[in-house]
Amino acid sequence: MFALSSTALLGLALLAAPAEATERAPLPTCETGTRHIELDASAPRKTPEVCIRPELSLTLLFDAKLARVEVGGRERFRRVELAAASLTLVASDALHDAERVPVTVYFQDDGAPTSATFMLVVHPSQAERQVEVSRHERTLASYRQGEQQARAEAQQCREEKARLQAECSGQSGLTGLIENGWLGEKGVVARRLKGVTSRPGEPLEVRDVISYRAVGPKKGRVAVELELFNGGTVTWTPTGAALVGSKREELTGLTVRSLEPIPPGKSKRIVVELDAEESEARGTYTLKLWTGEAGAGGVNLDGVTFP
Repeated sequence: MFALSSTALLGLALLAAPAEATERAPLPTCETGTRHIELDASAPRKTPEVCIRPELSLTLLFDAKLARVEVGGRERFRRVELAAASLTLVASDALHDAERVPVTVYFQDDGAPTSATFMLVVHPSQAERQVEVSRHERTLASYRQGEQQARAEAQQCREEKARLQAECSGQSGLTGLIENGWLGEKGVVARRLKGVTSRPGEPLEVRDVISYRAVGPKKGRVAVELELFNGGTVTWTPTGAALVGSKREELTGLTVRSLEPIPPGKSKRIVVELDAEESEARGTYTLKLWTGEAGAGGVNLDGVTFP
């Protein structure tokens, strides 16, 4: 730990303020809750993409009995279990972020379509746990379930929007820290991290990392500030982040600030922050960053800790 220098003071303001890349498609948008997919034999459609994560199970439920399944790279799945009308998959750690694995199921009857193909996409943070697949018209109960789920997600978005607006409309600087209840008698503790590294072949190189913790009378806040150098050939813009612990536990409620493009050969600083009490966000984490740009690739930064 060290005394608050000009760099640490910059971190204070950030807390309070509102290798060669391979060609890859951007990550899909992952749905929460139960997802519904309808198959239409009369019209060709894009292969549905389903988000998965290693060691988390995905269950595909069908309205018709299955005959067999073909899984690309089946040896990289810890579990492939085909039942009468369902398929359960558990990927292993052999699958890496942004990888795509095709899965094709074949139906027992002669109805159309006779098979269906899905593209499993390894997402850095999110996973879809249950997907209901219909070859025939969905039931009224199924539509009602989807409507209830959509309303719940919309309410969650409204609450998150209100929280962010309240934070952004508040005071900046030390006043913002005080008003939000993040600044207590201990102030803000900063730590320069020396052991944070990116993985071989990833497009961004980490140049400087400082983590922060502020614990006030109402709540606490942690943040990690990074200088990232783009050594690839594609402009890289962060669009999402996750902090994952050694036991696969994930810190929630992350906010990524300074979402500016990082051109090839240039460096920029970004900040990832979240609410955390004094006893929370302890241990060592991997910071996962991803982008929606094709060909840019994701980044895994190991060794992130907080004071």
